[in-house]
Amino acid sequence: SWKASLLAAGGVMASVDAVMEGDVRRVFANVRPPGHHAMSDKGMGFCIFNNVALAAKYAQTRYGLDRIMILDWDVHVGNGTQDAFHDDPAVLFVSLHQDQLAFHDHGQVDQTGIGTGAGFTVNIPLPPGSGDAAYEAAFEQIVRPIAEQFSPQLVLISAGQDASVMDTLGRMCVTTEGYRRMTHSVIDIAERSANGRLVVVQEGGYSEVYAPYCTLAIIETLLDTRTELPEPIPTEKLTIQPHTYEVGSSQQAFLARAHSIQRDHWSLQDLT
Repeated sequence: SWKASLLAAGGVMASVDAVMEGDVRRVFANVRPPGHHAMSDKGMGFCIFNNVALAAKYAQTRYGLDRIMILDWDVHVGNGTQDAFHDDPAVLFVSLHQDQLAFHDHGQVDQTGIGTGAGFTVNIPLPPGSGDAAYEAAFEQIVRPIAEQFSPQLVLISAGQDASVMDTLGRMCVTTEGYRRMTHSVIDIAERSANGRLVVVQEGGYSEVYAPYCTLAIIETLLDTRTELPEPIPTEKLTIQPHTYEVGSSQQAFLARAHSIQRDHWSLQDLT
């Protein structure tokens, strides 16, 4: 575990080097163990070192960056990452996660950072059953407008595919197509302000039959390609599920709450 953990953390730092020095524009860091639950003084939730947090700190110290965005779409809140940057205005931490799934002292919608870091923590908890439509709405209503105003110089993603429709540890309903759309959105954010610099870091994902397809969808989107592999869930079965194309009243209520709180810190358009 010790050696693997060092390699995981170092691998993500090396990924930062690769995009900052112009070797590549995008990286998918397929590392184990994951990291976003690890705190400064202890490991937690399968995580030993907080790979993304270390990479952000590394980018700050080595490259002098003062605007780094971390987007965490793992089904569990990245409590360790939130804790690492809750008072740091140089790091925008955005987390989309299942409400009240774990680590209840973090990820609350009204936790927006403290001191000079107030407003730079954006928690968007969503109710169980939220799928592609709710995540897309979160991006359009909250994530993208805030990212545009923050204008990051580097974008890091804590990519947990345990929000997928078949995951055993979560109760969300994101499909491979949902992960493609989120990845497209983050690529666009990086292209607009960070010269395309984007590092995607593997976190959770526990469905042996579906998580690999979700991860493949992310990697293919990063590469601007697509293979037509048959998926475990036929598309016609997913398209009849409302959560793939419709934001329900429960999901919209959660989004409205997050939107209202973030308007104290960011300029966001009225919801219609």
